[in-house]
Amino acid sequence: MSVKLKKLNEQVMVLTGATSGIGLVTARTAAEAGVRLVLAARDGDALDTLAQELRQRGAEALTVAADVGNPADVERIGQAAIERFGRIDTWVNNAGIGVYGSQEQVTLEDMQRVMATNFWGVVHGSLTAVKLMKQHGGGAIINVGSEVSDRAVPLIGTYAASKHAVKAFTESLRMELEKAQISLTLIKPASIDTPFTAHARNYMEYEPDLPPPIYAPELVAKTILHAAETPERDLFVGGRARLISTLGAVLPRPLDRLMRAAAFRQEQQPDQPNNPDRRDALHAPDPARELQQRNDLPHKTFERSVYQAYQLRSTPVKTVLVGGALLAAWRLMRRPAQRNVWHA
Repeated sequence: MSVKLKKLNEQVMVLTGATSGIGLVTARTAAEAGVRLVLAARDGDALDTLAQELRQRGAEALTVAADVGNPADVERIGQAAIERFGRIDTWVNNAGIGVYGSQEQVTLEDMQRVMATNFWGVVHGSLTAVKLMKQHGGGAIINVGSEVSDRAVPLIGTYAASKHAVKAFTESLRMELEKAQISLTLIKPASIDTPFTAHARNYMEYEPDLPPPIYAPELVAKTILHAAETPERDLFVGGRARLISTLGAVLPRPLDRLMRAAAFRQEQQPDQPNNPDRRDALHAPDPARELQQRNDLPHKTFERSVYQAYQLRSTPVKTVLVGGALLAAWRLMRRPAQRNVWHA
């Protein structure tokens, strides 16, 4: 069934993880586009500050302090949206957190906290959205995964596991919703310049880092808002994400060796020893780091992505490009194959 989605300026959008990084940029960008927003995060004070900012710009914003790992909290988000606006057109499951360290170092408690937010938060949000959208005319569910949804990396194993789980859950739910007026999209960003590393708990010797190239969070926000208007299956943000996914599927063992050689170095800042008193936002928000869109990592941030620009082109353009590639492949397959003649 073809799902018809509203234009952004006609939409009511629920957005989790709204007070930092990708969520914060998406909230501000959506507000500029005329979206009526239901903003959710753990820090109620940060939410109120953000909502006041957006209202001063003429946007309509409702806030709900909630922990997405708690299903009752997520139910409150949905009910607040219905009571205020009467429907939900797009629900973005964006809230996420991480832990750096080897599998042997990270405690089970911290692993479970990552899964509660990153995986169960998506489950709670998606199922709440499905229930309410079926009652109020359908809509779009957008789950923010990662390039590690397709290919795990060392030192953030639990984070990768949670994003693998998000992918599997999203794909299964999409098939089950085939006849519903609900679009379900998985967004898979590469390394994004957000406070993710500062919010993550760290067991390593040095401060966490992100492997380059690093992309601007505005690119993810643009991709999310595209999926809110246009039904899409999977969208990558950054050519690196598409490359890692492809290499993981086609050349898994060589990619293992490449990651062993590079990842342990790229995921740490060798000139920044880990501070034993370092604060993080794993089990509770860190007010000092809320309402920050970007981090201060010592890398260039790419403001554009050629691959992402291709993905967001109109369907006719993509059809021509993909169709040409398929036609060329078909012609190659139609060439007479040489026969191997075996002689006894």
